[in-house]
Amino acid sequence: MPPGGGGGDHGYGEPATARGGRDGEDPSRSSHPASLPLLPGLAVTPLPSEKEKKKKQKHVQQEEEVPAASFPEDALTEILSRVPCRSLCRFKCVSKEWLALCSYSRVRRRSPQAMSGFFYKDHGCRFHNLSGRGPPMVDPDLSFLRSSYKHFSVTQCSTSLLLCKCWKVPYPKQLGWNSLPKGKTEQCFEWPEADEFDYVVCNPATREWTLLPPMELPEHLPLFRAGKYFLGFDAAIPSRFVVFVPLNSSQTYGLSADMIYSSDTGRWTFTQCNYFSTYSISYLESTFLNNTMHFPTRYSAIVTVDMERKDWRKIRMPRGMTNKHGDVSIGKSQGRLFAWHIKNQGDYRLSIWVLENDDSGKWTLKCTVCCSKLFGRDCRKNYESYSMFAIHPERNLIFLTDTKDKTLSYDMDNQEVHIICATGDFLEGLPYTPSFAEWTSDGH
Repeated sequence: MPPGGGGGDHGYGEPATARGGRDGEDPSRSSHPASLPLLPGLAVTPLPSEKEKKKKQKHVQQEEEVPAASFPEDALTEILSRVPCRSLCRFKCVSKEWLALCSYSRVRRRSPQAMSGFFYKDHGCRFHNLSGRGPPMVDPDLSFLRSSYKHFSVTQCSTSLLLCKCWKVPYPKQLGWNSLPKGKTEQCFEWPEADEFDYVVCNPATREWTLLPPMELPEHLPLFRAGKYFLGFDAAIPSRFVVFVPLNSSQTYGLSADMIYSSDTGRWTFTQCNYFSTYSISYLESTFLNNTMHFPTRYSAIVTVDMERKDWRKIRMPRGMTNKHGDVSIGKSQGRLFAWHIKNQGDYRLSIWVLENDDSGKWTLKCTVCCSKLFGRDCRKNYESYSMFAIHPERNLIFLTDTKDKTLSYDMDNQEVHIICATGDFLEGLPYTPSFAEWTSDGH
């Protein structure tokens, strides 16, 4: 970092010889004032001239403009790599030298990241800054995909990576009611060419992306078809991601087989399990934690799939929490699994639980709060439905919406409420944390 400029050199050149006036000379006729009497051994040091001042000032300024000259580059890189990304962006504005230092790839890759906002749909892909001000840290239009695809839809965000459906044909805005497929509506994202799309995993921060290869199902499986794609990414292992796809068959009940893609191998692998075939998983959400996919089910249990060992397990939901109507959600924060549920009657109470031990399945009640009071009213309005849609990955902070007008955050530690949006423009989204680490891609 640039050294401070305080405590500079106070020397002013060689001391001059003191001269006394000649005997009998009138001091008023002299062009110089009379010298003050000196103590023995001392001499007067003249003040610097304007030329000398400017020369010294220029020299000091040149020293301050070279931060790396007086600081080892390795030490400076180590310091900057510990600075949050948002601060690095501000430091770039100091000077050209700081712009270069803060742009080093080895600095950005190691810089600790914090959740910056949400991706959401609103006539296309949008991004809402968590700070509520300033431009987004990433391009929500994903312009780096535009050279290969005419239209895309973000289906999932796993911490820092996005899973997208990408079409090489443009969105057919001219498509009317008469030309829509049977049973489709104008709001539907599908159209006749919907089968011709690619699955792409991309990093908005680094603008890298990789195309998932086609999935080839085993020929001996009767009438199996691919379900929803689930993306898994862990910031602790930024060079790797996985994609999990459950397989369903009209001849079997529930989930009994799956396909898993790993960026390490670049291939799909098939696994089959009959033990959990009676546990129909939710096709709406998943949580990737400790290299394991977690799915809430309709039977008050969470099914887990280890991506390495292909090991299936189940975790009972907290006592009294049922998921018959699919209203239990799960998420991760601070390296632990959370589950929450809103009682949509009475006081609309939100209960949040945290899994303390995976092996024993022990849950601890983290927080209970009345949603209607958080939104500033005693009862729910007509056509209003409270929903908790996200939890902060590093803080005891949750995000809720009334699904109509207002979105807010609630701090479970100090009970503070902060309104994020009150106009209905942003109601919920996919939490996003930027990552500048390099990861496996296919060269795009």
